[in-house]
Amino acid sequence: MLKRIKEPSRILTLTTEGTNIAKGLKAQNLSPLEGFDVVLENGLIKDFVPSGSYLATPHEVIDAHGKLLLPGFVECHTHSLFTGDRSTEYIMKLEGRSYEEISAAGGGIVSTVKALRNTNEDTLLKLLLTRVDYFILQGVTTLEIKSGYGLDYESELKMLRVINRVKQLRQTNIVPCFLGAHTVPPEFKQNREGYLELLTEKLLPKVAEQKLAGRCDAFCESTAFSAEEVSLVFSRAKELGFNLTLHTEQFNNIGGLELALKMGVLSVDHLEVLKDEQISSVVNSDSVAVLLPGVSFTLNYQYAPARKLIDAGATVALSTDYNPGTSNINSIFLIMALAARQMKMKSSEILSAYTINAAAALGVSDEVGSLEIGKRADLTILNLQHEDQIVYNTAQNFNEITMVNGEVVYSKNQIRQSGYEK
Repeated sequence: MLKRIKEPSRILTLTTEGTNIAKGLKAQNLSPLEGFDVVLENGLIKDFVPSGSYLATPHEVIDAHGKLLLPGFVECHTHSLFTGDRSTEYIMKLEGRSYEEISAAGGGIVSTVKALRNTNEDTLLKLLLTRVDYFILQGVTTLEIKSGYGLDYESELKMLRVINRVKQLRQTNIVPCFLGAHTVPPEFKQNREGYLELLTEKLLPKVAEQKLAGRCDAFCESTAFSAEEVSLVFSRAKELGFNLTLHTEQFNNIGGLELALKMGVLSVDHLEVLKDEQISSVVNSDSVAVLLPGVSFTLNYQYAPARKLIDAGATVALSTDYNPGTSNINSIFLIMALAARQMKMKSSEILSAYTINAAAALGVSDEVGSLEIGKRADLTILNLQHEDQIVYNTAQNFNEITMVNGEVVYSKNQIRQSGYEK
């Protein structure tokens, strides 16, 4: 059955002419169409036709009159599966305590690990479904979710099982990511080698065997893992066929970026303390720079140098980094506002960063992230007339319809019409 999305004010196609990525200033080109409708068939984008033109084949109509149509948003870096409460730590941050100080005092990731280990799968599933639903109602059609709060054999697998259960229960694209190398758990503080062995010889092979994730992450930081330790984890992950991504250059420069680029990661994430002399290496790589302004906002910390990266020609994506400690933010529109105000990104660059480039960071930009004939019909309809209104209306959600594989998975105002147009 054909579907026709009728009379949007603008269609932001983000056509990439086959590159499936928007490097540097090319991110400013949203390839807009006006006066056109979109035709969908079998979950794919079939055609763009002039509004008011005749279609001989009977089709379902979705009325987008006067609204903004664009690719579904891609959330490429989240820690959405967690439990427990860390509001006290947030107050400590407001009082000036650093991330490292809180971590050294037994807070931070370790407190979430304790809570998660003591929570059963069904309870975790209910928590995660609610959070996934909130992303969907904002127009997110692809969502990465990391493990990393279990940090033992059973709890890491438990997290990944829950994430995969959500894949079965929600019509959206969930990308599980194994983050066993998030930090060293307390029971291995005096035996780091033992924990690395657990990761490389037991957990990674089991995750691969059970197909619980095809993506592997690590945290390269002075309070977590050294570049040499990450190299051990990533080398094993590559042997097993995982795609790679890395938390790096967040607080310290300890060789993580150089290692990541050498190993061909899909993305390097954070980069708040990226040095000017490192920018060219990012530009000359195939890796996406995933920037996370919610962390800088939460920690009252410096922002990643988005303007320098884009102007130099890097591929830049944005994400919430939604997590209980350093970015308890699940509003993609707040992230967009921060990117505009604090990182001097243009509206067009922000949308490229949240669609085609975020899809590239997950290795799926050949399927989603732009509206091109033959690509999957993942899209969002915003009750706006122009993309500049997104950042002007700070943190407001104007999404009215979210579509995944050509199916409406969220509709705010029931603007989807029944019946057929001939």
